[in-house]
Amino acid sequence: MGKLGQPKTAKTELDGLLAFPLTPFTEDLQLDLGAFADHVERHLEAGAGALFIACGTGEFSSLAPDEVQALLARAREVVAGRVPIWVGAGGGSATARAGVAAAEAGGADGVLLLPPYLVTGPPDGLVDHVRHTIGDSGVPVIVYHRSPGVFTAAAAVQLLELPSVAGLKDGFGDVDLMTRIVTGIRGADNPRGQEFLFFNGLPTAEVSARAYAAIGVARYSSAVHCFAPEIAHAFHKALSTGDEATMDALLAGFYLPLVELRDETPGFAVSLVKAAARLRGEKVGTVRPPLREPNPAQLDRLERIVSEGFAVLGRIGAA
Repeated sequence: MGKLGQPKTAKTELDGLLAFPLTPFTEDLQLDLGAFADHVERHLEAGAGALFIACGTGEFSSLAPDEVQALLARAREVVAGRVPIWVGAGGGSATARAGVAAAEAGGADGVLLLPPYLVTGPPDGLVDHVRHTIGDSGVPVIVYHRSPGVFTAAAAVQLLELPSVAGLKDGFGDVDLMTRIVTGIRGADNPRGQEFLFFNGLPTAEVSARAYAAIGVARYSSAVHCFAPEIAHAFHKALSTGDEATMDALLAGFYLPLVELRDETPGFAVSLVKAAARLRGEKVGTVRPPLREPNPAQLDRLERIVSEGFAVLGRIGAA
């Protein structure tokens, strides 16, 4: 890890399947660090290329700063250098700045910077927010591009002026805008533009993965890796090799039915993942409010969707 104030080069081996572990809670909604350690190990055993802890899937918005630090410390103990560990930071500018500093002090390999809290600002204000948040830290940062932190193409190019910013993750879902951002950064008169990292961060990203890969955004985060890494890796391999038949089969038999259920209730992008992990034996507990658990009928549908996903793997020989 570099000295404070000295930007270090981001770890660029973020080319495998990126995993976003869940944050397990006890029955009274306290952190369950033992269950978290087991969950992290399962991600590693399944072949995760990197771990992004305490981010969206990990319920960052419900965590206290000391809880984020505790999760980072436990993840580092379990991972022991096997893969990079990135951690979430965000909220108001002072809170986000403190989060980035804590991530660096805690030995994180990088930070996923979530959008500003409650307020929006003009494009230059967003760039200043990132600049202020980074401060003197040298830990690599990926900026999460989503409401209320949506960048214009010109503003995104300005991120190249900040050496610690290693990439941009799109959770906004405007392919036209993202095309402009990718083209602008790749064509910028700045050598960092060619090594800048782009990520598809939309919920259930596999559904949009082909469209994003076509504009130069092949990396994506897979929430499905939390409960069905076999399916997640089969799809990732199919995308990497251009296996259209496998992608179509997994989309039709698993991902699209999952998205249909996900869209029924706000917050189900996290709640369903946690419920599915429990169905597969993970002791991750329930979600913290304001997120809600699926009702019994939805749980039954979820179980059938997951079962059909594995049945598809068997039929196409990708298990």
